[in-house]
Formats: sequence, C-alpha cells, structure tokens
Amino acid sequence: MARFRFLSNHGLALLTIAHDPTARMRDIAAAVGITERAAQRIVADLIAADYVTRERSGRRNMYTVRTDLSIGLPTQRDIDLGSLLGVLLPPGTSNERRGLMDREPQS
Repeated sequence: MARFRFLSNHGLALLTIAHDPTARMRDIAAAVGITERAAQRIVADLIAADYVTRERSGRRNMYTVRTDLSIGLPTQRDIDLGSLLGVLLPPGTSNERRGLMDREPQS
C-alpha cells in the first residue's frame, strides 16, 4: 500500500525548488522519493504551468518560483503561491535569502 502524503509529487518538487533554487534533478528526485526521469517530467510540468522559470547558470540550472501566481483551490478561494510557501517553508530559506521569489503586489 502506498504511503499517504498531504502534498502531491508536484507540490513536493515545488517546495524543494523553492528551498534550493540550484537543486539538481537528482536532488529533487531524492527529496521527493521518485526517479530522476519522473522529477524531470514534474519540473517540466511546473515550468509549462509558469509556476517555475529556469535559467542556465554555467552548467547548472537556476530556478525561480513565481509566487505571485494564484493556485486554484476547489473551494473557489484562490490564494497566491507565495502565501502557501510562506506557511510550508521554514524562515530563512534559500529563496528568501537570495530574494529570488517573484512576489508582485496584487492589484
């Protein structure tokens, strides 16, 4: 029987990237408990949905989480991704220290 998780693999990968924007695919896979190939598909999904952007930095990728985007909730009460990450990530994570979270004021 599969173990129960509150967050999907997509959510766990997003948290891993938010915590360490320079995480390698093997780091993301290990943190989530999936294969590297599955991690590649999930990161591609997150990029395609515009929740994450990727930029090459030498031989490494640098990810940025788009915290200004809202996440669709079934209760019709959308919240922005930054608010959710603020609850789930410990204070002083890599994104906060480096100022990489794209928080934009809501109009």
